[in-house]
Amino acid sequence: MDITKLVEENENLKTEIIELKEQLKKYTYGNTHKRYYEKNKERVKEGGANYLKKLKEENPDKLKEYRRTAYLNNKNKLKEVML
Repeated sequence: MDITKLVEENENLKTEIIELKEQLKKYTYGNTHKRYYEKNKERVKEGGANYLKKLKEENPDKLKEYRRTAYLNNKNKLKEVML
């Protein structure tokens, strides 16, 4: 008796997981995200440029840190491609 309850609960949880994954797909990696960035490409680029300008004025050390990590990441990628 106890095993049948566990099996039934397991099946219920599996179906719940499947339903939740389907609901999650609506909010992540959907076509709406792609359409938003296609329609507002200039606006997004402008926001990024404004953020960098603001960062340059307020905290130039953080900007140096970002650029250094980007440089190191690109360097590692190039090493992996060369191998």
